[in-house]
Amino acid sequence: MQQKPAPTPNMFREGEIKDVVVRDLRKFKDDRGWLSELFRQDESDAEFFPAMAYTSATLPGVTRGPHEHVDQADMFCFLGPSNFKLRMWDNRADSPTFRNMMTMIVGADNPKSVVIPKGIVHAYQNVGETDGIVINCPNRLYMGPNRSEPIDEIRHEDDPDTIFRMDD
Repeated sequence: MQQKPAPTPNMFREGEIKDVVVRDLRKFKDDRGWLSELFRQDESDAEFFPAMAYTSATLPGVTRGPHEHVDQADMFCFLGPSNFKLRMWDNRADSPTFRNMMTMIVGADNPKSVVIPKGIVHAYQNVGETDGIVINCPNRLYMGPNRSEPIDEIRHEDDPDTIFRMDD
């Protein structure tokens, strides 16, 4: 395995990140409300097919992350009712976009699904004024089958000196 150089805060540059997949989430509305397709097998690589799904609520102003996964890819769905600042950092030394940082505003005003492959550090912050709902459909089971394995997460948010910052 190739050794990663020790990063510094100024190493990252704004830009697209290879293998991150961003899709519009369309809301099909009628007199009952709306419906949105979150995942279609015919529009995704088998590597990213969901193994499970969960939803979370994030309070206004709260940030989740930054963290990364060794083996897991996340497929986040941001539909609202709030907006989020989503930031990703390519931390894969063998990637052509290594050290790129990508920032998006997603959610109620810009519904998106975002596939974040392993090795991409990511965080999101609720930048709205109401609780925000996020759906995640990762391609690995949390803690493996029967919750019998270690959690696949490198938690940069636990490091007060982390270089992975949400503030601009």
